[in-house]
Amino acid sequence: MIAQRPDRAAACVRGTAEALPLRDGSVDAALAVLTVHHWTDVEAGIAELRRVARKRIVILTWDQSVFREFWLVREYLPAAAAVSAGHAVPVARLVELLCGARVEPVLSPHDCTDGFGAAFWRRPDAYLDPGVRAGISMLAQADPRELVDGLSMLDKDLNSGAWHERHNELSTLDRLDAGYRLIVSG
Repeated sequence: MIAQRPDRAAACVRGTAEALPLRDGSVDAALAVLTVHHWTDVEAGIAELRRVARKRIVILTWDQSVFREFWLVREYLPAAAAVSAGHAVPVARLVELLCGARVEPVLSPHDCTDGFGAAFWRRPDAYLDPGVRAGISMLAQADPRELVDGLSMLDKDLNSGAWHERHNELSTLDRLDAGYRLIVSG
């Protein structure tokens, strides 16, 4: 990602959540986007965000209890759901660590251009693309052998029209609550 930045972009630094290479109170706000599930020590990472941020901390994560009902993981890729659940940090735990932060739902638009887990909720054929799956950690980290049957079933259901029949109501929605949440402190 750093290599993709324009030459005139603001400076960036490399570090880990648990040891941010920044001075105390050096930023107005700290933002963590779909990353806390990759941290080795969530408590240390939150402490670091609190240390460097003067005013606000914002975390985008997901509520596992909502996400596990997402059609892709519920019907086709339970192995991915297991990866997701195994790494998820409960929203309540993050709120606790951030001393009572507020939680706001983030609805995914039907034409979302980002590639996170539920971004293609109304474009299911995207999940058949290996390039798309490689950019979604729960799919990239799952054992590929455990995804084969589910992906084959999804492909079959798309070709037969069964997926569209079963999920017809999705075609009328502009946004979907797949469990993504903003946790805002400060």
